[in-house]
Amino acid sequence: MNPAPSAPASEARAALAAGVLCYLIWGFIPLVFQQMAHQGADAWEIMGHRAVWGVVWAALLVVIARQAAQVGHALRQPAVIGWLVLSTLLIAANWTVYVIAVNSGRTLDASLGYYLNPLLNMVAGAWLFREKMDRAGKLAMGLAAVGVLLQTVALGHAPWISLALALTFAAYGIIRKRVSVDAQTGLFIECLILALPGLAWLIWIQMQGTGHLGQTAQASFWLMAAGPATVVPLALFAWAARRMPLSSMGFLQFLAPTIVFIIGVMQGEALNGLRIASFGFIWLAVAVFAAGTVLRSRRANVPVSDPAVPAEPGLVEVTEADDPDRAR
Repeated sequence: MNPAPSAPASEARAALAAGVLCYLIWGFIPLVFQQMAHQGADAWEIMGHRAVWGVVWAALLVVIARQAAQVGHALRQPAVIGWLVLSTLLIAANWTVYVIAVNSGRTLDASLGYYLNPLLNMVAGAWLFREKMDRAGKLAMGLAAVGVLLQTVALGHAPWISLALALTFAAYGIIRKRVSVDAQTGLFIECLILALPGLAWLIWIQMQGTGHLGQTAQASFWLMAAGPATVVPLALFAWAARRMPLSSMGFLQFLAPTIVFIIGVMQGEALNGLRIASFGFIWLAVAVFAAGTVLRSRRANVPVSDPAVPAEPGLVEVTEADDPDRAR
């Protein structure tokens, strides 16, 4: 009979599973926003509903995790709030650009942005968190960079949407990794910061008769779905990111843009030879990275699904007594 896995190994596997599920959801989420657009909602109305319904779902997660006391503790720390305001601004900018892109026939541009993201995370992991990158990782990063460059050339213009998505989300991930509040707590505070302006905007457009909530059952369903579509993957991301090396999260991030890329192609967006070639380079990079991971695990006699759990440097501290999830 095999011995029970150690707590760190079990947590590492759970983090990997949460990361994979997170990026699968993000891969298919353009279809959700496109359904909202089909009901007549523009990007700003969608953003309003993401903020309002998001805080409801985030509050539910806090209740389930029994972390109300931790929320109160975090709210009493100006440094924590300051960092979370910054992360909120970054994620709000990311959400808005993304919704505009996928609802205006620029889904492939959105895909390119999230292909750039893992490259930035790998560099950030090595630079900020001193995570080691072996030759396989460096080769994978180089191949992916070539793929991204080919996609950029294929677009024929500066990829502003792609760059905005990549930079805002990479910066968001770095801040959320370094702010020592639990995933549910930080996410709830971020949603709370966005909820007031979001609610004000929704009330205004409903009073003007331009809002779509309540017009039809279908429209109401899709707009209210903005809550779980927003909160569930973000909660999974925040939980996994604090328990995995940033470089490993970067590898997983190839899942979402691949799905988004396929959606864009299936919806008839232009796909020329350069884009096909770039897609090949990017998947070659994924293969090299995966092969390097398998070889390292065999040499160390460690399961592939057990990435090292990184130390948490944390710019802002929440004590272990207040955060049972961080207690060891």
